[in-house]
Amino acid sequence: MQMGFYHHLFLIGFGFIIILNIVNGHPIEDLVEILPGQPKVGFRQYAGYVDVDEKAGRSLFYYFVEAEKDADKLPLTLWLNGGPGCSSIGGGAFTELGPFFPRSDGRGLRRNTRSWNKASNLLFIESPAGVGWSYSNTSSDYTCGDDSTAKDMLTFMLKWYEKFSELKSKPLFLTGESYAGHYIPQLANVILDYNKQSKDFRFNLKGVAIGNPLLRLDRDVSAVYEYYWSHGMISDELYLTIKENCDFDDYDFPVPHNVSITCNQAIDEAYKVISDYVNVYDVILDVCYPSIVQQELRLHKQVTKMSMGVDVCMTSERYLYFNLPEVQKALHANRTNLPYEWSMCSDVLNYSQSDGDTDMLPSLKSIIQHDIPLWIFSGDQDSVVPLIGSRTLVRELSRDLKFKTTVPYGAWFHKGQVGGWQVEYGNKLTFATVRGAAHMVPYAQPSRALHLFSTFVHGRRLPNTTRIPID
Repeated sequence: MQMGFYHHLFLIGFGFIIILNIVNGHPIEDLVEILPGQPKVGFRQYAGYVDVDEKAGRSLFYYFVEAEKDADKLPLTLWLNGGPGCSSIGGGAFTELGPFFPRSDGRGLRRNTRSWNKASNLLFIESPAGVGWSYSNTSSDYTCGDDSTAKDMLTFMLKWYEKFSELKSKPLFLTGESYAGHYIPQLANVILDYNKQSKDFRFNLKGVAIGNPLLRLDRDVSAVYEYYWSHGMISDELYLTIKENCDFDDYDFPVPHNVSITCNQAIDEAYKVISDYVNVYDVILDVCYPSIVQQELRLHKQVTKMSMGVDVCMTSERYLYFNLPEVQKALHANRTNLPYEWSMCSDVLNYSQSDGDTDMLPSLKSIIQHDIPLWIFSGDQDSVVPLIGSRTLVRELSRDLKFKTTVPYGAWFHKGQVGGWQVEYGNKLTFATVRGAAHMVPYAQPSRALHLFSTFVHGRRLPNTTRIPID
């Protein structure tokens, strides 16, 4: 009798959970109850797969984390890392702007107190198939490019909204970094095209923001060597040799680069010291030597090496954590038992190199012409896609749009200090730097990055004045 009573209560409770889940539109099978070594939190997180082509067996893996507070009132932000072929979950979610970082022993997690889920719900996607735990049962799918990636992402979003139906009407912001300078504008434009044709659901796209983005190869590559020279990393003579002998206006992504032997020799000399002993993604950070660190991690040692307040060995700690079987199980990941380990950037992907030559300014122009605000932001310590090129390209885009300057170039402030510099054109196009930040802006300057992001998603401007304390 007593067992029957409790069994009856269990069925009522189970039914209530199912009904509640349907009302909320959350897929209970994707709920991540807790990750190994994770501190307790008050928000929910989900992870799993969305089949973008069932016939080919092509599926993309995602990680979704609700906002820390007031999740129902805050927008949805999608984040993509670049590469092409690098992990948005390993990069964005667990190294930069998500709620957790790997612990120094690589076997647990610690809180990121400057997570962007303080301002928004966050969605991270492993795209395209072949990145992280995203996969295809059709090997030819791993040969892909910008067009197929954008189309798969559109399919993903439509199907993902079926899982999270209550989020369909939320304001949607598209963000990312590096080669996401291709991914994000192209996704934005296929979404806008879909909205034009759809007679039913339409994406509530409200803004686009990309950090240190590859936008136009000839400008972004030439800016690298100007950055090296301006930061004292190469000599006057070497810089002048590169400037006079390298035809960057005719620069193509695949090797060879349409440049002379003299140019290639000078470029090789520039890389000789820099690539071995300097973190090109953040020129002021010390480097972490992975071969030594990974050996120490296997011995259960703590390997944190702090530089400028940043754990520069986080990539090795993350690699160990994501390859723990219990972590993959908790994330509902690696459901097909892939024949390779999780890695930050894909070894199986054959991504079109020629797509890297595409000039992205027309795509950016189209986004703005649809009345979508666009922010380009740059960590000023990045030599891979330096602010020098991005700032010039944004200015040229503003001229093409015939925009007037609505916020003159000047400093913006955070906590009484200069957070970076900014300029705004036509109330729609913003370029901002983040002082002391890297290619991965939230990684090196988490507090300033969160300030910038919160300002963006709330439709405000970065503050250009501050109160200077007087003793």
